[in-house]
Amino acid sequence: MPIPTLSPEQLQAARKAATEARRARADLKEQVRSGALTLGQALDRAAADDVLAHVKVVDLLKALPRVGEKRAAEIMERLEIAPNRRVRGLGRHQVAGLKAEFA
Repeated sequence: MPIPTLSPEQLQAARKAATEARRARADLKEQVRSGALTLGQALDRAAADDVLAHVKVVDLLKALPRVGEKRAAEIMERLEIAPNRRVRGLGRHQVAGLKAEFA
């Protein structure tokens, strides 16, 4: 199936929507980083919002204080979460495991 040709107005609207989505995801990670949100609250918010559901789990973990690349990878491996998994793709046991890890 070929990619549809978009008008300049449609392209501009798509760019604006993509920018807003990136800003919303960055804001969620910043709130986790600053301590305004816990990981459990962030996961709940992302589950309810289609835009935030596209945040990568590893990025959300690395936004937590004292969690870097290595610790995030260890946690994800222990909970059997693929490195490229997004919040939307988590199973309920994986979500429960992440919440229990940082409760």
